[in-house]
Amino acid sequence: MNLPWRDRRGRLLPFKAAVLAALFVPGVLEAVWLATGQLGGRPIIEAVHATGLWAIRLLIISLAITPFARALDWPGLLLVRRNVGVAAACYAVAHLCLYVVDQNFRMWTVVSEIALRFYLTIGFAALLVLLALAITSTDGWVKKLGRNWKRLHRLAYPVGVVALLHYYIQSKLNVSEPVFVSGLFVWLMAWRLTPEVWRRKQGIGITAALYGGLAILSGLVTAGIEFGWYGLTTRINPWRVIAANESITRGLRPAHWVFVATAALVVIFILRRIARSARPVRQAAA
Repeated sequence: MNLPWRDRRGRLLPFKAAVLAALFVPGVLEAVWLATGQLGGRPIIEAVHATGLWAIRLLIISLAITPFARALDWPGLLLVRRNVGVAAACYAVAHLCLYVVDQNFRMWTVVSEIALRFYLTIGFAALLVLLALAITSTDGWVKKLGRNWKRLHRLAYPVGVVALLHYYIQSKLNVSEPVFVSGLFVWLMAWRLTPEVWRRKQGIGITAALYGGLAILSGLVTAGIEFGWYGLTTRINPWRVIAANESITRGLRPAHWVFVATAALVVIFILRRIARSARPVRQAAA
């Protein structure tokens, strides 16, 4: 069995080891803050929310690794995808365990709450799938499952949707951060639906058009998600939300931040393509 900081040949990979260490940082910080009383009047609840949020963040990051590796021509980035996905499952387990602690280990209460509260039911279902994906992420399971392995691990996409819905319901009225994360998820899904031949095009103009289009699309869909959520689940006038998205005079809305973040990726990807295209010229000159 390969250690998570080594490659399949057993060689130490500094980048992989650094990412692995970084994955522990949020959990360690939460543990320190919890132990030193820095999480406010309801420390366990704060820790429950934080671990759940990190589970969703890491799930989104794990889904983003493949498009980033492709766009940046950085195949080594794929080496950390498994670690990030397993970490998402671990934070989800910590999320559940802290919820049990908050319920004073009354397991019947925990079970009944999960069964009766919709957002807890779907959150628990997402946790079970994440655990299945983490357990079957090893090379041994890849060989054992064969073609079914990819089919199983495609469940990461619907799990992302379910986890975000859990996040929305848990957030209640202020859903700015769930909306922002949803926008990033939309970008990832739009990228995966893009024809493979477009993604493999190397021209800078094609890169700008593809990723620029995805940035605009993601921002617009994000605004639509926010409009729909407020219109369907709250008494807030959703048209006021749309009006807020049409201007930045009152600050940036989640849709604006999604566009800014994904537009920044366009610049990064173009600079990477320029650097890569200039490399043979420098080598030839040498």
